[in-house]
Amino acid sequence: MNMSSKEILTILNRLGVPVANHMSVMDDEMIQKVEQFFEDVKRRAAERRAQEMEKELRERQQKARAEAQAEQAQSRAPSGQPNGRDRAAQGQRDVEHASAQANPPRRERDGGRDRGAAQGQGRDRREGSPNRSRDDRPRSDRPAGQRGGNGGHGRNGGTGQGDRQSRDRSGYAGRPQGQQGQGDRAHARSRDGQRPSSGNGGGSRFPRAPRPPQVVAAQAAQQKPVAPGSQRKEKDRKEREGYQRHEEFNETKLQRAQKRRAGKQEKPLPTEVTVEGPMTVGEFAKLLQREPAEIIKRLLMLGVMATINQDIDTDTMELIGSDLGVTVHVKEPVDEEALELLVEPDDPSELVPRPPVVTIMGHVDHGKTTLLDALRESRVAAGEAGGITQHIGAYQVEIGGRLITFLDTPGHEAFTTMRARGAQVTDVTILVVAADDGVMPQTVEAINHAKAANVPIIVAINKIDKPDANPDRVKQELVQYGLVPEEWGGDTVFVEISALKRMNLDTLLEMVLLVADMQDLKANPNARPRGTVIEAKLDRGRGPVATVLVQNGTLKVGDIVIAGTTYGRVRAMVNENGRRLKAAPPSTPVEIQGLNGVPQAGDLFVVYDDEKSARAVVERRLERERQQMQATARVTLDDLYRQIKEGNVAELNVIVKADVQGSVEALVQSIEKINVEGVRVRVIHKGVGAITESDVQLASASNAIIIGFHVRPDANARRVAEQQKIDIRLYRVIYDAIAEIESAMKGMLAPEYKEVIVGHAEVRETFNISKVGTVAGCYVTDGRIPRDADVRVVRDGVVIYEGKLSSLRRFKDDVREVAAGYECGMTIEKFNDIKVGDVIEAFTMEQVARV
Repeated sequence: MNMSSKEILTILNRLGVPVANHMSVMDDEMIQKVEQFFEDVKRRAAERRAQEMEKELRERQQKARAEAQAEQAQSRAPSGQPNGRDRAAQGQRDVEHASAQANPPRRERDGGRDRGAAQGQGRDRREGSPNRSRDDRPRSDRPAGQRGGNGGHGRNGGTGQGDRQSRDRSGYAGRPQGQQGQGDRAHARSRDGQRPSSGNGGGSRFPRAPRPPQVVAAQAAQQKPVAPGSQRKEKDRKEREGYQRHEEFNETKLQRAQKRRAGKQEKPLPTEVTVEGPMTVGEFAKLLQREPAEIIKRLLMLGVMATINQDIDTDTMELIGSDLGVTVHVKEPVDEEALELLVEPDDPSELVPRPPVVTIMGHVDHGKTTLLDALRESRVAAGEAGGITQHIGAYQVEIGGRLITFLDTPGHEAFTTMRARGAQVTDVTILVVAADDGVMPQTVEAINHAKAANVPIIVAINKIDKPDANPDRVKQELVQYGLVPEEWGGDTVFVEISALKRMNLDTLLEMVLLVADMQDLKANPNARPRGTVIEAKLDRGRGPVATVLVQNGTLKVGDIVIAGTTYGRVRAMVNENGRRLKAAPPSTPVEIQGLNGVPQAGDLFVVYDDEKSARAVVERRLERERQQMQATARVTLDDLYRQIKEGNVAELNVIVKADVQGSVEALVQSIEKINVEGVRVRVIHKGVGAITESDVQLASASNAIIIGFHVRPDANARRVAEQQKIDIRLYRVIYDAIAEIESAMKGMLAPEYKEVIVGHAEVRETFNISKVGTVAGCYVTDGRIPRDADVRVVRDGVVIYEGKLSSLRRFKDDVREVAAGYECGMTIEKFNDIKVGDVIEAFTMEQVARV
């Protein structure tokens, strides 16, 4: 209709049709009403235009008839006697001529009245003396007052009556009496105050040329005052003429547009089109060779609100295509990542066995680095700070003519980080457990990480040379986590070793080779080189340096490598011993130089044939990365039901952390019993203590939800969770956690109060004051501490108390809030067990609506 949505809304409101906003869908009935409204408007405009034209035609005809009658009357009048209009126009001209003369002073006029020399006869004619008898008057004379004008009054106060013959003789025939008196005086006076003789007094008449009737009528119209009603009518007439011109212009413009559209041939619709996936409305319209407005209109008919830049799925495109008679073929989506990695099928005849890649994980100080040191016979731990591994290392060990590649990771964080980026590097995991210490929290986390990656586990019970070593207790504890020894009827390999005494190390390596042979690990050394980035850093002298593990093919110096969002030509390769290499076969860890940036640990690398193609691939990856950062889809309880319905979630992974072990077991048992809509809840990790960054990394890699019971996340965990959009739910009642998870899976979550952390303060000193209680001297580390906020006391990651502040002061003054970087004193209502080192966490509750 070539109208804005606001105009359409105005029309619908005038028609009494309820419409919410411009995004509402219009049905056929509403469209018909709007079109009928436009037809009525056009019809009324045409009728009004016809009436105005008819009225204007009548006015013109009446005006023409009046002019014709005036001309006929003028032609019937005697030729020697001017008509009334000519007399009036001539009198007005004489008045103007007299006014143009210099009027003498008033005293000269008064003095001139006493003179009676040559003007006696003319004066007698004007005075109209009452001494004259009525019989002397002409029969056609009337009183001066009825003829109009006060100029006909005589100087002596008479009625100023005069006969028509005397007026004719003086040359003022046909003028009104008022104009006659004034004009006579003006013409009768000379510069010396004397009146010239006129009429029978010897004066001569001025010759006057006849005037056209149009000029006479125009002058009469100028002298006649215009009434307000006439002015209003004239204004209305001008407005009607302007409106008529505007309507004619619009009509002409519409006709031109119709002619232009009629002359422009519409492109024919294609019989069939091919689409690869969702595309914008504008792109689909261009593909169909139609205007986007037409596609948007058809989408509205289908109940889909979409703009020109909004994506529509393939099903919607098929519906629109069937409506237009176009066959829409959907092409199978192409895996861009696989195309960019240049995945090629390997010839089975070229596959050869490759060394297994082994990752060593376990608890702190259980002997991971010492074991690796014993295996490769080098003193790595001696050169590291405190004997703890500070970076990712990759090394190879030879046994019996066969190589084994070891990844020495700082715990299991790097393992999870690489797995979260899609890198399946490890073939076998060695879990190191101290025989004198048993299973520790990080041991459990390492087990959960390995199981989540579906990697076989070999348990190495270390430190069996110690007197208090108890390997059976370790085996019994590991049975609780699903690791049953082979001698007990399980499938997990257990090896008792001593890394320090070099005991049973060969047996451990043989078991590693045995497990690797069972997996039948092979690779093609002649294929295109590809692998995974183990670690990367920026060296001051060498630039970006990346430690990579070649998984297929043979990497050579000079190859063009793409690793994540970086690329470059390999300038040099160095192995773990610092020796330069020219080629690296499969399962070989090397350090390469020449990339244009520092890649991420876990990025896949592949060798390209030319640098131009590599640069184009990196630019595409950077663009995709920017788009993914704008919309990252993580599983949260708020949208869990929607993702279940869409089929995106078949199993809900949960990480459970609580303050005591009993609460952990009770919460896990209750959660695992939940089964709604065929979606099972699976606890992938449980533990005691605060929520750490490692828990968040595991949740990110497994797309899990973290549930905390009477525990809080530390600062690093909260920061990482916000960056990676991990949902952390904190509860104080078990039944609340169970009910909320079950309601989320059923899609019945009600509005909730969301907790907003305002700030944290660290207790530096405590003061006991009688009648007041314990005053905590605090330092605000981040955020702010408001006076009216709720607070909780956190000690070693466990919530000790939750309540409200009773007072908040700086020096001796009560304050409303204390910002970060300032010290303050505070007391908590009904709680005095505050200790140095506690963290006061301030928070507020805000009501939010569930999705």
